Amino acid sequence: MEAKTDKTDEVAEIARTLELNPTPGRFSGWKRWRVITLLLLAVLIAVTVTFCSKKDKSGAVRYETQEVQRGNLTVVVTATGTLQPTNSVEVGSELSGTIRTVEVDYNDRVKVGQVLARLDTSKLEATITQYRAALEAEKAKVLQAEATVAETKAKLAQYKRVWELSKGKVPSQTEMDAAEAAFARAQGNAANCRAAVSQAKATLSASETDLSKSIIRSPINGIVLTRSVEPGQTVAASMTTPVLFKLAEDLTQMELHVNVDEADVGKIREGQEAAFTVDAYPDRTFKAQVVQARYGSTTVEGVVTYETVLKVDNADLSLRPGMTATASITVNRVENAVLLPNNALRFTPPVQEETKPSGGLVSMILPRPPSSKSTVREDAAANKKQQRVWTLKEDKLLAIPVTVGATDGVMTEMLKGDLKPGMAVVIDSVAGGK
Repeated sequence: MEAKTDKTDEVAEIARTLELNPTPGRFSGWKRWRVITLLLLAVLIAVTVTFCSKKDKSGAVRYETQEVQRGNLTVVVTATGTLQPTNSVEVGSELSGTIRTVEVDYNDRVKVGQVLARLDTSKLEATITQYRAALEAEKAKVLQAEATVAETKAKLAQYKRVWELSKGKVPSQTEMDAAEAAFARAQGNAANCRAAVSQAKATLSASETDLSKSIIRSPINGIVLTRSVEPGQTVAASMTTPVLFKLAEDLTQMELHVNVDEADVGKIREGQEAAFTVDAYPDRTFKAQVVQARYGSTTVEGVVTYETVLKVDNADLSLRPGMTATASITVNRVENAVLLPNNALRFTPPVQEETKPSGGLVSMILPRPPSSKSTVREDAAANKKQQRVWTLKEDKLLAIPVTVGATDGVMTEMLKGDLKPGMAVVIDSVAGGK
């Protein structure tokens, strides 16, 4: 009986705790099942919390690392451009006319003075003949004018002798003045005729010059790149000179004109070495050297670039004008340096949550305010040279400040810092559950 009484007291105590009425009645069975349901719910929550805590432990953050290295670093600036001859000349015609012959073709080598093409000169030759006849006529007029000068001069001299012998009596003053005027007019007419001869000579010379220009010659030693004329074609020279040929002086020495971005142009210096490739030879690398970084800028769709000229040796003539090239200009070399992976400089520790002791079953059931979080995220340093990398010490992150220098986009030179080659630095974090 005593044991039964103790059990009854225990049930009554539980009922009072859960604020249930132990008095038997119509709803006593329902209340009993309510108690059992609450107990089962509490057990289920406890099991779930335990399972989640184990899962959280298995999903701990893991870190990927990479070793610090010692080696050489090469910094390059990449740009694209086109190959061009060192000197190219466009040859045209100053005269209008019909092309009679074309004496060179594409890729022909030419020398200075070599005939490239000839114009039909029939009309020019007729014009020159006409101007020569006009010149002869003007020369004849000069002879007539000189004869008149001699005649008037002799008459004036005769008048003067008679005037002296007659002691001023004859001829009269009027006759003397007329003779002097005639002599002066004869001299003026002779000078005018001589000027007409000079003018006729100049006109003839201009026509002969035009005749010489009807033969189009090469101004340089080089090679024919383009030919824009055929025999029988009419050339019309008006305000602009029509281009008939384009010549390149020496294709064994060429230039590569590349467009360097405004962010990189400050690194470009004359004499820097470069290498480039072209689509025609994908497996071959050509050497070049910077000879000029021009100050004039070009803006295309908001992108500002500066033209840079590189000297190229093309002794085997494998490169051709107009080829598109991708060049890598070496702007800096660092030897025997401590190198950090760029991923380590970009790594930022993830946000971690603080863990607090459990509040028991009641705290699991009842809602509570969200727990506060503490972050270890650091703001980026104002000075880009002063950065920090992270290492692992006893599975915990440890920040190490470093001073960095040149970079090639993959590795960065370390100028100052407590890191040695072979030390592992963190480059990324991976959730343990993944």
